[in-house]
Amino acid sequence: MLSVSILAQRIRALVYQHGKVEIIANDQGNRTTPSYVAFMDTERLIGDAAKNQVAMNPSNTVFDAKRLIGRKFDDPAVQSDMKHWPFKVIQGEGARPKIQVKVKGEIKRSSLRFDLDFTWLEFNFLVFKEVSAMVLTKMNETAEAFLGKTVKDAVITVPAYFNDSQRQATKDAGTISGLSVLRIINDPTAAAIAYGLDKKGQGEHNVLIFDLGGGTFDVSILTIEDGIFEVKSTAGDTHLGGEDFDNRMVNHFVAEFKRKHKKDLATNPRALRRLRTACERAKRTLSSSTQASIEIDALFDGIDFYTNISRARFEELCADLFRSTMDPVEKSIRDAKMDKSQIHDIVNIKQTMEDDKLKDKIIEDDKKILDKCQETLSWLDANRTAEKEEFEHHQKELEAR
Repeated sequence: MLSVSILAQRIRALVYQHGKVEIIANDQGNRTTPSYVAFMDTERLIGDAAKNQVAMNPSNTVFDAKRLIGRKFDDPAVQSDMKHWPFKVIQGEGARPKIQVKVKGEIKRSSLRFDLDFTWLEFNFLVFKEVSAMVLTKMNETAEAFLGKTVKDAVITVPAYFNDSQRQATKDAGTISGLSVLRIINDPTAAAIAYGLDKKGQGEHNVLIFDLGGGTFDVSILTIEDGIFEVKSTAGDTHLGGEDFDNRMVNHFVAEFKRKHKKDLATNPRALRRLRTACERAKRTLSSSTQASIEIDALFDGIDFYTNISRARFEELCADLFRSTMDPVEKSIRDAKMDKSQIHDIVNIKQTMEDDKLKDKIIEDDKKILDKCQETLSWLDANRTAEKEEFEHHQKELEAR
């Protein structure tokens, strides 16, 4: 049986064998695979290959399916995200968002019919669960190559805040990919199991799960008793993660380029994608340095773009995002009708720190975010009987830094 963990920007496959869980490396040797699908004239690329060519083929490279799956086109979150995507999203039947891509330079307007082995019959629009299905198919192939046998069954983890529509769309994606989805499990439940919290003695046990990912931020409180998990509350932001911090830097440099050269980068998807890639690198640099440089030759209309950004300036651009990571912790405790003294364990899921080649490399989020979040968690852990006013005072102190 295959276990699939769908992150906002990446996906990973796990299998339990020989008494332990193994994360399966893909054909590039990486233990996480970018949730990217690219459509070319003669082939379809998935994962690392798709992400690596995005600057050359931005309008036909699709990503962020997790942020959209099961949502309506007129959802404010969808409308906000569309401003940052190089691919085109239109309204489909039942107000579902659909992706429009070009094949051989033509926009096809017939119904979508294709098989997952990429034998094209006709092509028009994709809904996001079909993009997810393509990525799941890739992960299934990776698992089968690793195990040397056919994989038919899977368990998929999803955020606790996913509604019934989003859960069903995720299950549908698994079915389309040829997998029998035995169960959809909440991410915090999976995290608690991974940390062995279901094995911690008898009686009721309350756990706070803190999960800041590439595209979503979740705080959940679980009660575990006799191996049974119950989600007491969930809070967070479905649109807060590493890419939101990227967007702040991208917007900052788009404005700078327009101010200096009187040209709008936002009108050119390829230039915008190259700038975003450079900003992602700069963000990682700022995790360990106080200054980062942006150097892009012939970014737009032959204009070279050389500039820099300081860590202090980046923190200023993202100040409200940093602050917004603190409120959900208190909200989740309040919604669970608990006192801080009743929280027995705090699990900080540092998805972005799990890199196989370089321990300190950060794929999705800025390290500063995690540092501030960890400081908040540590304070809560050390001040479990603190009153609300004390927490608010600590929050203001942290914001002032």
